[in-house]
Amino acid sequence: MKPWLGQEEAHALAEVVFSGCVTQGPKVKEFEVDFAAAQGARFAVATSSCTTALHLALVVAGIGPGDDVVVPSLSYIATANAVTYVGARPVFCDVDPATGNVTAETIHAALTLDTRAVIVVDQGGVPVDLDPIRDLCDRHEITVIEDAACAVGSQYKGKPVGAGAHITVWSFHPNHILTTGEGGMLTTRRADWAARARALREHSSSLAALNREELFLSPREVCLEVGFDYRMTDLQAAVGIIQLRRLPQMVERRRNIANMYVEALKSLKGLRIVSDPPYGTTNYQSLWLEVLPGFPMTREALLERLAEAGITARRGAYAAHRQPAYRWRDNGNARLQSTERLSDRTLVLPVFHEIDSSSINRVINAIRNAAHPVGT
Repeated sequence: MKPWLGQEEAHALAEVVFSGCVTQGPKVKEFEVDFAAAQGARFAVATSSCTTALHLALVVAGIGPGDDVVVPSLSYIATANAVTYVGARPVFCDVDPATGNVTAETIHAALTLDTRAVIVVDQGGVPVDLDPIRDLCDRHEITVIEDAACAVGSQYKGKPVGAGAHITVWSFHPNHILTTGEGGMLTTRRADWAARARALREHSSSLAALNREELFLSPREVCLEVGFDYRMTDLQAAVGIIQLRRLPQMVERRRNIANMYVEALKSLKGLRIVSDPPYGTTNYQSLWLEVLPGFPMTREALLERLAEAGITARRGAYAAHRQPAYRWRDNGNARLQSTERLSDRTLVLPVFHEIDSSSINRVINAIRNAAHPVGT
């Protein structure tokens, strides 16, 4: 992955530097308004990362010690970590073997009497099938939090992902399509949750940083509860505003790149490439393929073959329940067969905005050569 940054972002950064207001300020507010509009959300709250946004989401949803939160094991470990931050217990569930996403069925298998929330993840940008999950969780009064870290620009039933969850979080890390260097966002339709998240991100102060700068004599500051320092800077937000304007172009480019890979590799036996589910479209934040037993070599051997050809690929999402930090965790009655299969068999191919056709063909040819070893 390589972020698509250019002169517009550099100019926006320079403007902020010369303005003197480089911490959370007017650019953050502008980015929040623009992002909420783009994602069909009522409120957006900018944060320092997606992980801190997820932490705030759990806090404002009232999740804490004694609560269980169902999460996919097939996700970056930050998803489970945020649950641990609030003192709750992550309960791992399995995923659909085709999309890598949780389903109503895999969530149902992991529910406990103490389940208060479910975190669904749009794995690699593939939209999760949210409606059946909402139907299940609404019946049990369970909060649905969508971890859309990878999914900006993806669509679910013709609308931006995340719009149907109670609360959604986003990442702007350089590994993702829309980047601010580091940074995240929380979106929700609930005014009370948005207001509390805004307060919590800056130590629960009664006086926001922007308001403090606008007043000659500010009122006495009061910290209403124990909060955090999870602010985004105006430097980051200035970049985010430009990146958001480019989003449709970036998604279109990534889908075109993905289509080149798919058309060239679809005839090879033993490989399965991720694709759009019937209910939505992916932004191809990650173009992952599964190496099946019918392929002449394992996933690890294919990664080595690509590396020998000077091509950087990486393993797909790992299984959090296998990590030392969570090996002792309980996944209840849920079996994680699909999670472990995808964790062991998938790899992610190079996809970024400025990759050229010759580079794509180098990757394709390396995989074709691996599929047809000399002498076979």
